[in-house]
Amino acid sequence: RWVGTQLPIQAQSSLFVAKWERSAGPEDLAQVAQTCEVAGFDYVGVCDHIAIPERAAPAMGTHWMDPIATLSWLAAKTKRIHLLTHVYVLPYRHARVAAKQLSAVDHLSEGRLVAGIGAGHLAEEFDLLNLDFSNRGRVMDERLPELILALENEFVAGFGASPRPTQQPRPPVWIAGSSAPAIRRAVDVGDGWLPQGPATPRLVESLKDRLAHAQRPFDGFAIGHIAPPIHLGAADVDLGKHTITGSATQVADRLLSAMPADVNQIQIRVMANSLDEYCAQLSWAGAELLPLLR
Repeated sequence: RWVGTQLPIQAQSSLFVAKWERSAGPEDLAQVAQTCEVAGFDYVGVCDHIAIPERAAPAMGTHWMDPIATLSWLAAKTKRIHLLTHVYVLPYRHARVAAKQLSAVDHLSEGRLVAGIGAGHLAEEFDLLNLDFSNRGRVMDERLPELILALENEFVAGFGASPRPTQQPRPPVWIAGSSAPAIRRAVDVGDGWLPQGPATPRLVESLKDRLAHAQRPFDGFAIGHIAPPIHLGAADVDLGKHTITGSATQVADRLLSAMPADVNQIQIRVMANSLDEYCAQLSWAGAELLPLLR
């Protein structure tokens, strides 16, 4: 199993941002990514929003670093850990622009990109970009094959682009979303699936049925799960009713018992009240929790 985490600081929605993140800077973000790498996490992930409407700003905030720029910068700050877009909103970009950006991250990181691709969810953001929110599913269906072709081939329809991705034939593409169309896209063109939240037995069975019908091998296909927030050991302050606390064994038992057995990619999020505590939690998780989850 892969175990990864969504980075703090990069996205600062009021729904999940910790107080210490508000004043954190680029080097703090790099420190978190480097701590994840040393701790043995398989990937770090970043989100994607262009601009947040005022209506949604009280909940979502407006601090959302560009995912391509952020991962490119982190590629220079790390050596081993994979870099996940979770997720890159494809309907915001032409497929060739998307391929150019994602190829650049894979090239600069020497083959560490995982391209998580989604359809987007914020209607006003589509309006801002003069895009049809209701049409985003069809756009995904049209652009995903073109994106795949452009990631795999230097020349497509008479136009070439380099540098090429380091990974061959291309970086892994994980399709995000818990709807039936998202699962269909994951099976049709993807190398894995990213649910919007926890994976459920029903969703995983639907995915497995589609894989079997498409005669695609189950082995090697990434099946994701987003776990509840965790904190190893006792906490000095209230971390919220949904946070799982306790020893590494206790936390692992609760996480594993709540997800389908076929999940092979788990995304965890640690809770902390400072940068130092956050990094300590990551290090502790790497030493004690990750081996149990794997």
